[in-house]
Amino acid sequence: MKSFFQNINIQKFDIQFADDEKCLEFLSQQKWKGKYICRKCGNTNFCKGKTPFSRRCTKCKYEESATANTIFHGCKISLKKAFKIVFLVCNKPEISTYKLSENIDIRQMTCWKFKKRITKCLENRSDLTKFQKDEIKKMI
Repeated sequence: MKSFFQNINIQKFDIQFADDEKCLEFLSQQKWKGKYICRKCGNTNFCKGKTPFSRRCTKCKYEESATANTIFHGCKISLKKAFKIVFLVCNKPEISTYKLSENIDIRQMTCWKFKKRITKCLENRSDLTKFQKDEIKKMI
């Protein structure tokens, strides 16, 4: 997602992710990228789940949302606002949580917790060099 968010400006971002449904659709596309594998039984066949963009295994009936096992899982703020935080952090990693709070109109502590989640996720990426991981640790 980081590389995707670095390729668009704020106006395109606001259009592309205008509401939670568009965010969920994008997340679903990125998460499964055309191939679904059930986390419980390994089956590759699915049908629509009960919630938007979720998938339900046709074998064991396990249902997985688009946000499950992502940084957005269990997120208490709207997906639109969470995506905006990710966008801002990916484009300007040094942005303060106070500035995020002002831009998105949510509590500073909420921004701090979510930014920490984002930077931890970036830090755990296997494709980064040690130097890049050290730089990310400095942002936390």
